[in-house]
Amino acid sequence: MDILTEFQTVTNPQIVYGAGTLKEVPSLLQGMSVGRALIVTDKGIMQAGYPKRLEEQLEVNGIKCAVYDDCRENPTETDAENCAIAARDFKPDVIIGLGGGSSMDTAKACNFIYTNGGRMEDYHGYGKASKDMLPLLCIPTTSGTGSECQSFALISRDRDHRKMACGDSKNAAKIAILDPELTLSQPHTVTANTGVDALAHSIETYVSLKATPYSRIFAAEAFRLLAMAFPKVLREPENMAARGAMQLGAAYAGLAIENSMLGAAHGSANPITARFDITHGQAVGMLLPAVIRRNSEDDAVHDDYLGLVHSVAADPDCEFESLDQLIENHLKLADMPLRLSAIGVNGDHIAELAADAETQWTSSFNPVTLGVRDFQEMYSALLD
Repeated sequence: MDILTEFQTVTNPQIVYGAGTLKEVPSLLQGMSVGRALIVTDKGIMQAGYPKRLEEQLEVNGIKCAVYDDCRENPTETDAENCAIAARDFKPDVIIGLGGGSSMDTAKACNFIYTNGGRMEDYHGYGKASKDMLPLLCIPTTSGTGSECQSFALISRDRDHRKMACGDSKNAAKIAILDPELTLSQPHTVTANTGVDALAHSIETYVSLKATPYSRIFAAEAFRLLAMAFPKVLREPENMAARGAMQLGAAYAGLAIENSMLGAAHGSANPITARFDITHGQAVGMLLPAVIRRNSEDDAVHDDYLGLVHSVAADPDCEFESLDQLIENHLKLADMPLRLSAIGVNGDHIAELAADAETQWTSSFNPVTLGVRDFQEMYSALLD
């Protein structure tokens, strides 16, 4: 990479990492003039008890709380509006996203509408909020999206489920709490799907057309942490060191996204998620090896991928000659399907999926330009 590449860094949020750091939230809010906090989460996290624990910690420190727990996977415009209604009723001074990427995306989306009005489609793109926004805290309970380190909310349009990336520097989290203890409640499938998503983030940001020397530092370290920890956390769910590495790796990958962009694995996975109602991580996992193989036809990208593989070669779980082989191995360890036909995709779907994939925003940052025919070939190669 040309070391003279011009770039500007995005450095939010403050990261607070360590087991048990959830208890630090009240002291971290000191100085922000916070009297009312809206906690945005989902029903599963409510059952785990984390929102209640946080609410008790805040209220004993004089901060009144309300909890919005109706977050759903792949949040839509309606989900954002419903959360904003809760904010209007409660009038918080701070919004806290507690949960997986969907909870944090909903919290960010709520912040847009509550502070600036309108609807989410008004903020599709970047920098479209004209008014100040509330301070935001993000507390991930998964190790995947890296949303805690991004200013974007990913929200699906109600009418066609197309994902909109709605970003603004004013909506970046002020603080991200990375407490690996909070990831212990994840089911195996969530650990697997979010982990694969984080791995894809690290790989795609490393070779993105928007990558910079700064973003690649985070992408490379994210990959190193995630690639080595992922098999361990699958085999030993209680392994706190592996949990911590996964959570830190996901956050670093999020910082890389914020300072660069993604690529065609996400661009080709989004149409699958929209049409076949499967998790984002599963869709990205199935497409990632195919995109790696296609991008590897470019010599420079091939060398970049080899550099990632060599960075983890000392780990017995990562002894592979190529990046696509490493990823396919990790997918098998997670019991995740490698073929699109396993989720109901057939030849009749290919043309429409490929046309959609080409128009996805993330596809435009792929290091190799891919057209409809390229996407058709990649999808078709994943059919039995």
